[in-house]
Amino acid sequence: MTAESLTTTVDPGDLIGFDSLLTAGEISLRNSVRSFVDEHIKPNIAAWYEEAAFPLEIVPEMAKLGLLGMGLKGYGCAGRSAVEYGLAGAELEAGDSGIRTFFSVQGSLAMTAIYKHGSEEQRQQWLPAMAKGEAIGCFGLTEPTAGSDPSSMKTFARREGPSPNAGWVLNGTKRWIGLASVAKVAVIWAQTAEGIRGFVVPTETPGYIATPIEPKLSMRASIQCEIELSDVRLPADAVLPSVVGLKGPFSCLNEARYGIIWGAMGAARDAFEVALEYSQERLQFDKSLAGYQLTQQKLVDMAMEINKGFLLALHIGRRKDAGTLQLHQISVGKLNNCREAIEICREARTLLGGNGITLDYSPLRHANNLESVRTYEGTDEVHTLILGKKLTGVPAFR
Repeated sequence: MTAESLTTTVDPGDLIGFDSLLTAGEISLRNSVRSFVDEHIKPNIAAWYEEAAFPLEIVPEMAKLGLLGMGLKGYGCAGRSAVEYGLAGAELEAGDSGIRTFFSVQGSLAMTAIYKHGSEEQRQQWLPAMAKGEAIGCFGLTEPTAGSDPSSMKTFARREGPSPNAGWVLNGTKRWIGLASVAKVAVIWAQTAEGIRGFVVPTETPGYIATPIEPKLSMRASIQCEIELSDVRLPADAVLPSVVGLKGPFSCLNEARYGIIWGAMGAARDAFEVALEYSQERLQFDKSLAGYQLTQQKLVDMAMEINKGFLLALHIGRRKDAGTLQLHQISVGKLNNCREAIEICREARTLLGGNGITLDYSPLRHANNLESVRTYEGTDEVHTLILGKKLTGVPAFR
């Protein structure tokens, strides 16, 4: 079966024949996730967003599609490629950034931390249940005063005794932690006497309290929390044994940042398609909006940036699958695609006029969500400085 025979529809903004660059398997996976989003997400997202509710009922359905931890191998995970992961993320974010964020927090952050840095016992305990959607995870790195500079975190874990078999006591505060109030397990990063370490914390442990942050103007169909850790006592083997220092959380953040490169373009594509359809149906001065030169300029400019954004995402994904990706290239994709996507969504809203500020249409919802997406996993400024250092050799973070 060829890739062409699997392409169910041609994206209306595709000016370059993008699907010709994909394999039949990649298109099949993309189409199955798109169908899921069309059936389960798009008909309901306006209500979820208005009610500020994350739909926990979709988690088992996503698990059935093999989306949870889909880039990991074994432990019930699908073992998909980086490009397939990206294509899935783009489709989920075409539904809503909050849905793709769940996909990322569960798989790229919490599951990846345990997979890469955990013991075999930790992997066996948590990963199969997380892949099935039976256990939700969260990833506790950011703090109220430690966002872009996680090395300044105040959360601290101390040994309860001198023995290497002594347990740990964890104290501190984490903020903007996705899914923390519904998670069964939290990966918490903390300072220790030997450096920054990660800890696997069952959320039923006394002293763990997660409180959703409300109200929000962005990512409303998602859960972000503040976590209070008050004398949380953990056994000695709660620590992730395979990593010390910020390279641990950063290895997970880079997975999440990679997914954003695709996801942001999914939101942009959906906003464009809504604006295109609206402009073809909306009559002004006795003809459709699509018949005016200014409208066509807006549509062309949006489509061009979406096509370029997906090409960039695919190039980075292919390099990731080949093992040749350099870390600064993730910053290129995250910075560019978030920046372009939010402008596309805002421009798409202009074609909808006053109707564009309602939840009947997606562009402004996407634009609001992307204010968060461009901030988390490294702000525009942080990624700019990463690339500035790459170009000049001079770090300018301080």
